[in-house]
This record gives sequence, structure tokens and C-alpha cells, in this order.
Amino acid sequence: MALLHRAELRPTKLELLAPWLPGRPWFAGGDGPVERVAAYRFDDPAGEVGVETILVRLGAGPVHQVPLTYRGSPLTGAERWLVGTCEHSVLGRRWVYDACGDPVYADALARAILADGGQAEEHFEVDGRLERRAASMSIAADGAGADAPRVRTVERVEDGDPTRVVADTVELSVLRRLGADPGLPGARLTGGWQGQAPLPLAYAVAR
Repeated sequence: MALLHRAELRPTKLELLAPWLPGRPWFAGGDGPVERVAAYRFDDPAGEVGVETILVRLGAGPVHQVPLTYRGSPLTGAERWLVGTCEHSVLGRRWVYDACGDPVYADALARAILADGGQAEEHFEVDGRLERRAASMSIAADGAGADAPRVRTVERVEDGDPTRVVADTVELSVLRRLGADPGLPGARLTGGWQGQAPLPLAYAVAR
């Protein structure tokens, strides 16, 4: 379960992404501001790191998949993956990373694909009770087994489309521009949102 706060972010997530996206090797462009299409979240079992994947589009450009992690302190050795920092009106300063360089995301994605772990339910706390927020998209695993190896470290990231994440126990391929199925090996994660049939999101193969 993801416990969300009714809070203000300065800058906002989309404001952070606007100057960062054009520098990515997988970014295909588009005219206009960065617009949120949909999003889904994973749980961090330790409850320390926020793990959210945002789908964005610029004007009539393609839909890009941008996984992010939110941390209360810098991730050691991950300067390359830092998108920026923001001030959260409840939690204070947050360090926002391209999640492909974060082992917490790699572990969560591996569980979602290989063990059909699903997405986190999102809740707000309102007057001492939990209020569920409807998901803006749904995800599903295709080819999942009964278990997934735990990921402890990310050994290498090839930052293309797909972005290839080589971890200690699994290899992940995260599609950046969503559309046709590249037919990669391994179990597959798909996702759809209102008006959009499910599309491939990522692949995983245990090492």
C-alpha cells in the first residue's frame, strides 16, 4: 500500500521533468508542456522509498515511461540518475531519481513481473482513516512464475530504449517510448489506461 500525502511539491514532478527529459538519449520530443497521462506505483517493503512510474507526453509526441524514486536523503553513488530535488510540504526535501538506477525500483519491478506482484494501492489518510485513490491505470504480468529473486544491487544500466538494467539477480528491460511490442525474451509487464488497450511496459529475466 502506498500512503500518500495531500501536500504541495515545489517544484512539481512535471516541472522537474521538463528540463531533464530533453537530455535523455531515449527522448523522442514533442511540442508543448509535459503532460501526465497516467501513473502506477510499487511498494517499498521497507517503507522508505517512494516508487512511482509516470507516463508523460509532450503535445502530440509519443507517450514516454518515466520511473521515479523519491528519497529522504541522497542515494550513494547515484548522482548520474538524479533528476532533481523538491520540497515536500509534509516530508521536507526529497531527492528524485530516475528509478532505473535505484535498486529499490529494480527489486519492485522484478517482483511485479516475475511474481505478478501487482501495483500498490494508493491511499490518503483523512481524519484518521484511509481513503483509497482510484488508480489511473492498471498493470498485469504475462509469464510470471511463483517467486522472484530479491534484488540488492544494480550492476549496470544501459540508458537506451529499452533501458536495460542489469542487477545482481535479474535483468530488466524498461520500455521508454510506449507502442509496439519489441518481443523481448522473459516475462512481460503490460499496462493500460482509459482509452488505451494494454501496452508492453517492461520485461524481466532471472539471472
